[in-house]
Amino acid sequence: MKILLAGASGAVGCPLIARLVKAGHEVWGMVRRAENAPVLQELGARPVVGNALDRAEMFALLERVRPEAVIDQLTSLPSSPFDLAQRLPADRVLRLEGGGNLHDAARAVGVRRYVQQSCGFYLNGEGALATEDSRLRTDAPGGIGESARMYEALEQRVLGDGVMEGVALRYGFFYGPRTWYWPDGAFSLHVRKGEVPVIGVGRGVFSFIHVDDAAQATVAALKAPAGVYNVVDNQPTALSRWLPAYAAWVGADAPPHVDEADTVRHGGEESVYYQNSLSGACNRKAKALLGLEPARVPWLNV
Repeated sequence: MKILLAGASGAVGCPLIARLVKAGHEVWGMVRRAENAPVLQELGARPVVGNALDRAEMFALLERVRPEAVIDQLTSLPSSPFDLAQRLPADRVLRLEGGGNLHDAARAVGVRRYVQQSCGFYLNGEGALATEDSRLRTDAPGGIGESARMYEALEQRVLGDGVMEGVALRYGFFYGPRTWYWPDGAFSLHVRKGEVPVIGVGRGVFSFIHVDDAAQATVAALKAPAGVYNVVDNQPTALSRWLPAYAAWVGADAPPHVDEADTVRHGGEESVYYQNSLSGACNRKAKALLGLEPARVPWLNV
């Protein structure tokens, strides 16, 4: 199958290219900067430079490549999660407007299947693990709500197209090489500096996914039934448990504890909500239909 992968040089893009090529697909990897092209060539992809925000350029690129499937992994995320609030506006523009250009161009040239990156950690499980029927937390405060509304719009676009077969992959928090959650990642640096406390009880439940497992599920999504899939690990865990375990895993001191009320007074309610309201997600459907067999989260095995 001929595939165009947008966002090909990202943390998921590189392992995804390797798996796609191994599966016998012809992969065209779209990158914004030409200096990222050699890496894609080494992995076996055909690199193409493209700016998703340039609508005419997207239509010309899709007309030239004419893929059978498009995988949209477009993101514009900062190197540190502490800078996420400042980057969110640019990320939203890239995914909504840039991704919209890519989606429209794909539709115009007869692409059969469109696979969209979505979110498996801002779901509302209403006291339980979230399923594919669970809604995104669009009413959450601050950047959480903004991001949830963005992901909702992305899902509505890809699933409501009516022409292309749409797949939305709700990935958990990525961990592994070149991610925030890895020994040399930015989150680990902040933890070692004692900058990531447990706020209040820390009851929020988090679902992670290794980038290699995310790549495996994405390859499978090219042939699986269309629809939504939660691509997450088998170990949804409350922050009060996983954050101290993570600190130990990266050789840091145990994280400090801070009061919820003090946090709200000094920094607003978003961080309290983040640590105490998130739902983990159920991966039963992805295991059954995508063959997902996620690795055990390393810091929970220490």
